[in-house]
Amino acid sequence: MASDPAAAQRDLAEVPAAEIVTTLAVHLMSAAAIRCGLGEGPDAAADQDLAEARILITALAGLVTAAAPDLGSMHAAPLRDGLAALQRAFRDASPIPDPPGEGPGERLTRS
Repeated sequence: MASDPAAAQRDLAEVPAAEIVTTLAVHLMSAAAIRCGLGEGPDAAADQDLAEARILITALAGLVTAAAPDLGSMHAAPLRDGLAALQRAFRDASPIPDPPGEGPGERLTRS
């Protein structure tokens, strides 16, 4: 079954931007959580990779920070909460703490 690029484009055109941004953010959150060692199952610790988690959390912070003003609080608040939870999880998992304001994504989320 061949994919139809025109149909895919029409399908994508029907999806609200807030839904696309939220979906992407959830994927980044899920991947970052796994890399922080928060996955499920007996092998969860083996999936921990804080270097990868840092990249994912920083990307999430950039997305949330850039999109939040246009998303409105209904969509942005849960994304900010998820980001903050991941930043805490990273801090807890890291054997060497980052200086204040230097953790993953913290430069992007400072007020």
